Amino acid sequence: MAGSARYTAILDANVLYPNLLRDLLLSLASAGLYHARWTDRINEEWTRNLVMKRPDIESKIDELVERVNQSVPDCLVENYESLIDGLTLPDPDDRHVLAAAIAGHADAIVTVNLKDFPKAILARHNLEAIHPDDFIMNQLELRSFEALEVIKRVRGRMRNPARSAAELLELVEKNQLPQTAQYLRPHIGLI
Repeated sequence: MAGSARYTAILDANVLYPNLLRDLLLSLASAGLYHARWTDRINEEWTRNLVMKRPDIESKIDELVERVNQSVPDCLVENYESLIDGLTLPDPDDRHVLAAAIAGHADAIVTVNLKDFPKAILARHNLEAIHPDDFIMNQLELRSFEALEVIKRVRGRMRNPARSAAELLELVEKNQLPQTAQYLRPHIGLI
């Protein structure tokens, strides 16, 4: 991919790991609100952690990764590895994420670990790190109707158990998305 006219974000492993957060972010991307990207290495990281917590789903991980990868066209960044050694971050293990963002022509890295991606370093590459709560809020503020419709569809897919809009708000808060939950409260009838 030579670049994207849409805002492009690399999704770090820590935002793909939680089921609800992964579903929200991928659904917003699938609806065309932004372009989501990641790498096979990022997939390996979040799925490894998921299997450590939930060994009962290990046999289903390959199918889950396939569904995740199919949810967004042109999601996988490739040929970024040669950039890794030339990058410096507080945690050297995060350099692959920055390399993917550079190679993937991203505008941002969506991550819970903002301290691992200092503003000064990212600015050199015209990138920003953004917390998923801020990122989802941006989508809600920029394209409110479409984003609310996406969230309604996410809730509609919830099974075992199905969730009411109020229960979804509780889950959003538990997933460390307080601004998003606060924004959704007055719009509860739309989700």
